[in-house]
Amino acid sequence: MRGLPGLAVLVVALVAGGASAEDGWEQVADGEVTIRVRKRADIPGCREIWAEGVMNAGIQDIQSVLRDHESFRQWMPYVTESRVLSTGPEGARVTYTKLDLPVVSNRDYVVRVVDEQLLEADGTGTFRQKWSADNQALPEQEGVVRLRHNEGSWVFTPRGEGKAHFVYRFTVETGGSIPGFLAGFGQKDAVVDTVRAVEKRARKLASARVAAGQAATGGSPRPM
Repeated sequence: MRGLPGLAVLVVALVAGGASAEDGWEQVADGEVTIRVRKRADIPGCREIWAEGVMNAGIQDIQSVLRDHESFRQWMPYVTESRVLSTGPEGARVTYTKLDLPVVSNRDYVVRVVDEQLLEADGTGTFRQKWSADNQALPEQEGVVRLRHNEGSWVFTPRGEGKAHFVYRFTVETGGSIPGFLAGFGQKDAVVDTVRAVEKRARKLASARVAAGQAATGGSPRPM
């Protein structure tokens, strides 16, 4: 995701709510990003990931970042190719992403991305984006393992100026043959890497916007 759009990792599942031990969730990381996992009984070999925390970036810039799939290859971890295959009603788009992962062979995925809720014009409200696999949209490539079970979501809500609370939820499918210990070890790092990459890109957009505004008025840009 995630794939996502999000994802630019092993990828993806559903929208927010509370994750509790009673629902089968196991907490595997705490701190600035809380990460929980649980098995998907309906998809053997897959695990659902729940990541939650606060990004130090404006929610409008985050929304812009995650809606620009074409640029993912420039900043998202492991992504070497990202493009929009088609755009449908209300902005829904089918996207292709190729990943160059350490140790294992390349992976790719094709998903249909829907922006379920966009911010108001004044930047208030909630941004919700979800995606689901659309493997029929593009044939598989030789030498690249297709990630078939790929569905997930981002949910962002404002947390004061320049901050946004997020819930990033997805189902991991490693694809191909990966030792279990390697897949488990990489998931936490990959989730945090993805979150930080989105945050960094959003802050870069904000800095560029401020610099452009200062230049237009003849002032000096302030550091973000």
